[in-house]
Amino acid sequence: MKVFLIGAAGGVGRRLTPLLLVRGDQVTGMHRNPDQQEAVAATGATPALGDLIDDSVAELAVYMRGHSAVVFSAGAHGTGMDQTTLIDGTGLEKAAAAATRAGVSRFVLVSAFPEAGRDQQRGEGFEHYMRVKKAADVHLAHTDLDWLIVRPGTLTDEPGTGLVSAGLALEYGTARRHNVAAFIAAALHHPKLNRMIVELTDGNTPAGVAVVTLARARDAG
Repeated sequence: MKVFLIGAAGGVGRRLTPLLLVRGDQVTGMHRNPDQQEAVAATGATPALGDLIDDSVAELAVYMRGHSAVVFSAGAHGTGMDQTTLIDGTGLEKAAAAATRAGVSRFVLVSAFPEAGRDQQRGEGFEHYMRVKKAADVHLAHTDLDWLIVRPGTLTDEPGTGLVSAGLALEYGTARRHNVAAFIAAALHHPKLNRMIVELTDGNTPAGVAVVTLARARDAG
């Protein structure tokens, strides 16, 4: 499988690439900052300089052409509300349109758990981020792509265990970035797990088993 990874230098992205390579996949890692090229290459991905803000849908489609799936794990990472809108919001819309134009039907979006951060006082920037993420989910869900939206709990950098809890609705919790990556790596290889929104936290189930369980439940339904 050839995977086009948007946000390859990010916390989930740089953990996802090695997991895909172990499976025998090829990864093209899109990054916005030229200084990130070496870091992306170090993960084993083929670096691709691209910009969700400045590049057109047509240009993004050229990058994606020939791939089997797109994973969107990019984000503004607290650089301001305007950037959040342009990357997490409009950027996702452009990426989805580009995937359609490029003929890449499989699209996985790393979103956000609705209750994330609700136990702390958050400012206008955070509330704007949550609104944009929800709007992006809605937009993707109304496309004809074979989409999968993954909503992890609050992300942490603790060493990964590969153990998760995954379901259509979960109690809020944290999610190690490595565990999120492990779930996505497994999900990409189960095409029947599509057109679903999955909430994800750290748990006790191996990521691959969680994916198979969700796929079987979908078939049974």
